[in-house]
This record gives sequence, structure tokens and C-alpha cells, in this order.
Amino acid sequence: MGKKKLRLFEETVKFLKKHYPTPPQIGIVLGTGLGSFINEIAVEKEIAYEDIPHFPLATVTGHSGKLVFGKLSGKDVVAMAGRFHFYEGHTAQEVVFPVRVMKLLGVETLLLSNAAGAVNPSFRVGDIMIINDHVSFFTRNPLIGKNINEWGPRFPGMSEPYKKHLVQKAKLIAATHNFEVKEGVYIGVTGPTFETNAEYRLIHLLGGDVVGMSTVQESIVANHMGMDVFAVSVVTDLGIREEGNIITHEEVLEAARHAEPKLAILLKELVAAI
Repeated sequence: MGKKKLRLFEETVKFLKKHYPTPPQIGIVLGTGLGSFINEIAVEKEIAYEDIPHFPLATVTGHSGKLVFGKLSGKDVVAMAGRFHFYEGHTAQEVVFPVRVMKLLGVETLLLSNAAGAVNPSFRVGDIMIINDHVSFFTRNPLIGKNINEWGPRFPGMSEPYKKHLVQKAKLIAATHNFEVKEGVYIGVTGPTFETNAEYRLIHLLGGDVVGMSTVQESIVANHMGMDVFAVSVVTDLGIREEGNIITHEEVLEAARHAEPKLAILLKELVAAI
């Protein structure tokens, strides 16, 4: 990454600080069908992606495409209502561009959410799974290319991509509110196709509990830049286990909407506890 690309980040950060000078402590990325969580934030500034210099544009239904600044549980936050995916044609570096911008704005903790398909046979649609690890082999690593030493090491460790203390806090919050959360491994794939039956079986054999088309690239870059990361999946489908069981994007959106109230409790109280 040359000086020209670094200037892109500088210009983006300068623009955002001009429109909202308060440094956010916590960054939030909202997954497919989970954009209504924005209503939980006391919004102080909204900026459409198309108005932000050098920002990619979200193209997926269920992703509204704006950066939201405000207060949540007494903390200064910035939230992405709509993320970017590799399958949209973005490069891996474009997918994680906003995560790097968040860090440069001051974010120290990143909360990620996504809609995912379950391969763990004990999971059901509507379950919330806290991610305790991931497999990123099936999608492109966003750190490929020249390393910026000021941002992080050439070979960052990934032994704890999701902070254990945040996982424990989230589990305690769920227990306090008497709802169950699962915990497990997220396997990231490129999409945009949903998986075949053989692919679901392979993912399960590899130790995956859920599979999705996002999150791992964001987590890698956040860890590279020294952020604490917490991530959660909403189970929106169970994969194709029977002939003719077809998954649609509309069904994914509907399942995500039904799970939002519990997710809202989890994220709000987790922010308060950070």
C-alpha cells in the first residue's frame, strides 16, 4: 500500500472528523437484516456511504448504506448500517476499508454481527451464536499486500480473534435476561451462492457451527490494528438438509428481524459493560 492509498484514508478520516469531531470508542457492524438496531442508538449524525470520500457502496438488500454516529448505553459509538462483501465485487481491502477508518477515528472495540446458516444440527432458526473462533481459508485475506507497520505487524497472531472477556460478558448478559445463546465457530466463504449439501457437510466436518459470507475479513483487520473484537451470528437458515429445501434471501431477512430484540439486548448491555 503506497502513499497514495494512505492519503485516501487520511482524506476519509478528515472528512468524518469535520462532520462529527467526537472520537467514537466502539464500532458496530450490522449484518443482513439487522439494520433496525440503529433505532437503539441516540443518533447524532448520519452520513450516507455515497457522501463519504473513498467509501465503497453497499448493494445488498437489507443493508441501508450509512455511517451512524451517536450514543449507546452512555458510550460514543459509530455503526455501519450495511457492510461490504467480497461477493459484491469489492476487493478484500475495500471490504475492510471502513474497519480501518473506525480505528483511525479512535475505535478500540469492534462489535460485529451477521446472518449465518447453521451446520451444527443442534441449532435452530432464530438462535444467536457468539463466535469464539473462525476459519478464514475460503475467502481472501485482506492483509495480502504491503504491510503498514504503524497499523500492525506483518504476521499478526490470531489465537484469540474474539476476546474471551467479551464472550464471557455476553454470555452473562444472556443468562441474566433468561435467553439462550449458542457459542461456536464461524466459517467464512465468499458467496454469493448458498452452499451445496456437500459443502455443508464439509463445513461441519471442518469444525464449523455456522457459515456466512462476511465477518472474518473484518475481524482479521481489526485484530491487525489492535482492536478488541466481539462477534455474533443470528442463525437465519439451517442449510439444505433435505431435497428441495431451498434457502432464499427473503427468508434470511425475515429470520434476522425476529431475532433482533434479543440481539439488541445483548449488544446494548455489552456496550454498557465495556
